Amino acid sequence: MIVDDDSDILISLRKIFEDQGYEVFTVDSGWDCIKELEQGFKGIILMDIMMPFMDGWDTIQELAKRGLTKDIVISILTAKDSPDYEKMRGFESLIYDYITKPFDVKVLISNVKNMCLK
Repeated sequence: MIVDDDSDILISLRKIFEDQGYEVFTVDSGWDCIKELEQGFKGIILMDIMMPFMDGWDTIQELAKRGLTKDIVISILTAKDSPDYEKMRGFESLIYDYITKPFDVKVLISNVKNMCLK
């Protein structure tokens, strides 16, 4: 699942990962991410941090609060240059990677392949 408020990112990443053979869900908000998980989504989540209304950190905290972290792995996908280690505290086992935009597509694909093995 790709969670990002930028429709260009959603469209681009959907195409990239579908071409790699992945089933891709895209949502444009943290709330929609939560809804997908409540409906049974399991797998990899590429989570933008800077989103309106509910940012990526708030979304991750809400997932944990609702017990929706089983069978998911998250990679942060953000324009922020450096990780916010304070906000990551307690979620280290859930967060696989911190990827900054603009990202190298080959590296992103490789990271997702590795996350599938986790």
